[in-house]
Amino acid sequence: MTTSLQRRVVLRGGLACAALIGMRARLFAADVDVLIIGAGAAGISAAHELRKLGLSFRLIEARDRIGGRAFTDASLGAAFDAGAEIIHFAEANPWVEIARELGEELDLSGGRMGGWQVFSGGKRLGMLERGRRWQAFREMEARMAAVERAGIDMSLADAVADLESEHRAIARSGLLLVLGEDGERISVLDNQQLWNGADYTTRAGYGTLVIAYGRGLPVALSVRADTIRWGDGGVEAETSAGTIRARAALVTVSVGVLNSGAIRFVPDLPSETQGALAGIGMGALTKIALRLNGERLDLNDSTTLMDGTRSEAMTMIEVLPGGKPLAVAICGGDFARGLGRAGEAAAVAHVTDVLAGMLGGAVRRAVTGGRLASWWADPLSHGAYSVCQPGQSGARAALAEPVALRLWFAGEATAGGGAMTVGGATLSARKAARDCAARLKT
Repeated sequence: MTTSLQRRVVLRGGLACAALIGMRARLFAADVDVLIIGAGAAGISAAHELRKLGLSFRLIEARDRIGGRAFTDASLGAAFDAGAEIIHFAEANPWVEIARELGEELDLSGGRMGGWQVFSGGKRLGMLERGRRWQAFREMEARMAAVERAGIDMSLADAVADLESEHRAIARSGLLLVLGEDGERISVLDNQQLWNGADYTTRAGYGTLVIAYGRGLPVALSVRADTIRWGDGGVEAETSAGTIRARAALVTVSVGVLNSGAIRFVPDLPSETQGALAGIGMGALTKIALRLNGERLDLNDSTTLMDGTRSEAMTMIEVLPGGKPLAVAICGGDFARGLGRAGEAAAVAHVTDVLAGMLGGAVRRAVTGGRLASWWADPLSHGAYSVCQPGQSGARAALAEPVALRLWFAGEATAGGGAMTVGGATLSARKAARDCAARLKT
């Protein structure tokens, strides 16, 4: 080790030690047992769990609403889920029971029951061509299963690199509308650990359900956490509404926000935690909703149209979902990031063009407005949900480890097989709350 490097290590250690000593002195009296940062599904669930366990808490949220990335948008008149929409792995998903307890109606069909049509270059594909495309997806699934058996973490792009060119391009985009990320930035092993099961939807919207679950909790809205000081004495958070002192903190903001540096930690987080965060990115699954003037466009309710003209720009559009006068498009990856940068007007115009190419000029007369839901462009999320980088499939478990038994990171990114879902966020938050409570009660 060089002398200069030794000095840097000693200096970092000294500063960290000084910070910890300072925390011991300052935090002799906490305002609450636990500070919860973020009032999305994870933060709300943690608050319920801590209340049940008899601990005091403060729940703060940077947005002017609760729910986070579960948001039912009614700005077009007819509501659609701009974020999370499907209750995945329903057999083990706590939101099935929550919905029933709250009297919210579930749709056990999983939605999208109006049939599928696949297009390329505005031309509707026949069964033979559709079969070729599905074959590419099946080849992708077989390659991922082989990678899982071998236990060698690699990107989806590398896993399908030996396919012939046409199938390779389609296979690389096989998870684009699932994870919202391009194949070269997807860990196959992480994807293979995700839970499967029945899919349900809610009549009122997933975001509406999450808000209903949070109703009655004491939440401080529009309060941003800027700096979190942690140490043996507890946690001290500098927020836009003042300083909050707690014995511990549950941080439920997205890894996109954490990786952006929007919240400063003093001292710095341990290298293991920093490494875990660096190994997790955020997909850019994006929705663009069009308001229709009531024309049926010769389609059944909940008809799904797939545009596969360019594999990297693959777009799925559900028309008249549940009979609502809407068309809701989904895209992901760098193509979706480009739409987010272009802005709402450009994104709405693009989807209108795609839909008109499929169904004809009547679409342009039918479209009367639109909304862009780009979570990647949202500074309070920086992405739709977490995606492990190739070679980093262990990052979720590492991030779930508490820091000095004072800081817990919870949410969909730390949910293991339930990652990328509201259900996983809730399970992760409940576990973190129980672990935190057990520590504080000893």
